[in-house]
Amino acid sequence: MTEAMNRARLWATQPYFDPRTREAAAAVASNENDLLSAFGSELSFGTGGLRGVVGVGTARMNRYTVGRATLGLAHSLRQRGARRGVVIAHDSRHGAQEFTAVTAGVLAENGIPVYVFDSLAPTPMLSYAVRALGLDAGVMITASHNPAVYNGYKVYGADGCQITDEAAAAITACIAAVTYTDARVMSEASARENGLWKDVPDSLRRSFAQNCLFCRPNPEASHSIHVVYTPLHGTGLLPVREVLGHMQGVRVTEVEAQCTPDGDFPTCPRPNPEIDETLGLGIALCRETGADLLLATDPDCDRVGVAVRTPQGDYRRLSGNEVGLLLLDYVLRTRRQKGTLPANAVAVKTIVTSDLAFAIAGEYGVQIREVLTGFKYIGEVIGQLESEGREGDFVFGFEESCGYLAGTHVRDKDGVMACMLVCEMAQALKAQGLSVWEKLCDLYARHGYLGTRLLNFDIDGAVPMVEMAAVMRRMREHPVAELAGKTVTAVRDYQNGIDGLPASNVLVYEAQGLKAIVRPSGTEPKVKVYLFARAADEQGSDRLLDALSLEMGRLIRP
Repeated sequence: MTEAMNRARLWATQPYFDPRTREAAAAVASNENDLLSAFGSELSFGTGGLRGVVGVGTARMNRYTVGRATLGLAHSLRQRGARRGVVIAHDSRHGAQEFTAVTAGVLAENGIPVYVFDSLAPTPMLSYAVRALGLDAGVMITASHNPAVYNGYKVYGADGCQITDEAAAAITACIAAVTYTDARVMSEASARENGLWKDVPDSLRRSFAQNCLFCRPNPEASHSIHVVYTPLHGTGLLPVREVLGHMQGVRVTEVEAQCTPDGDFPTCPRPNPEIDETLGLGIALCRETGADLLLATDPDCDRVGVAVRTPQGDYRRLSGNEVGLLLLDYVLRTRRQKGTLPANAVAVKTIVTSDLAFAIAGEYGVQIREVLTGFKYIGEVIGQLESEGREGDFVFGFEESCGYLAGTHVRDKDGVMACMLVCEMAQALKAQGLSVWEKLCDLYARHGYLGTRLLNFDIDGAVPMVEMAAVMRRMREHPVAELAGKTVTAVRDYQNGIDGLPASNVLVYEAQGLKAIVRPSGTEPKVKVYLFARAADEQGSDRLLDALSLEMGRLIRP
């Protein structure tokens, strides 16, 4: 409490902070809960960079926490002798333009050239830009699919991937060595005058779209389909519109009420395409127009949610696992038919993604590599293959949280590419007289039904990280013995690194046909539980998942 008060007093009195910040810090100091929430901790920097609620305080996203983090990044880059520069992009969230200007200004003040997107750009385009421009790093100002009160700061390495644990540790050490008042911001005018601030050329946006289109498994697909698309008030509208506009036979109707970028996300307070409610306006437009499917990209356009028409004529949102399995099967099947499937093809999935991927990939003789949660690990596999001269062997990567990739020019999940792939798959299936829904049922019939469910347990408290750690500690101290009445036969704790993977705060429990994976979120105050249940059909799996959900709820919140 004393430390939090000292931090608040500094922010309330130090002339370095602007008058509005000083006033807000003084107000926060008068309320114990607000004080602890704003100043009770420091916003931690990890492989996902920073993410938090926008507001005053050391535990919040604001120009000062962004400035200090950027100064740490600048020192880390200079220690490594990196002088080629950093590219910076932002989405539609509150504070995004200010945080972009602060990031660019701090880097320029430290002699590091910056290339700045002059308007909204999606995360996959930022990943592409790092390598296309030959730079040392990239910074994406985004909180992805979090609620409107959040913003974030993601750092990418020279390889176009989100930074590794080692790089994050080096940057964290540099951040710890500086104070908030150490960060000085060069004005845009001065930075431009000194040749340190440049605009990202428009040609890069065009080449991004071209490279995306090069990843089509079957460019000749042209069967007519009708798609409803929504960018959920984010960055996806222009790049998705451009790429789909090059696809013959794809007619797109946009959800007009959600096309304007808006950090309040007024029509979808939780702009997460994994949530049914988020897709409400899009599904309503599908019903009105009779569209074949709905595509919805999150604010930074690295994820895509999909809803398809069912035999009953209504629309159902597919899970990220279901879309990933469908795309995996489509990409492998089509490339085999076209003779473009490498002899030593590699597909990648995360440990929390459906194990049906193994069966599908096995049907085509393709190796599945499994990595920790986070698309940066999929990007790392691409980098490893590239170092071995096998970049072309990468054919597909996906994670259950609606992230997909089928090319190597981007090293993160790509919602633009995913929209393209889903449309081409729907075209190919419709040409065969099949719907996406019917193809999903066919996959289950061939490989068995494996139901999945994600549980999010919100963690309350002034310092959520402490509460999240307590939950994981309790789970380790009191091992789970049964899952839905079946004896647990295996427990895997990734805390010290197993299965050849780095250490991670993840617990896995397995019983006959059942699996539960528990991990704290790296971006929100939540503990996530991933459930898997094999059964003869959806109804049987749902009963098991219901039982598992109740069981895990009692364990997480005893």
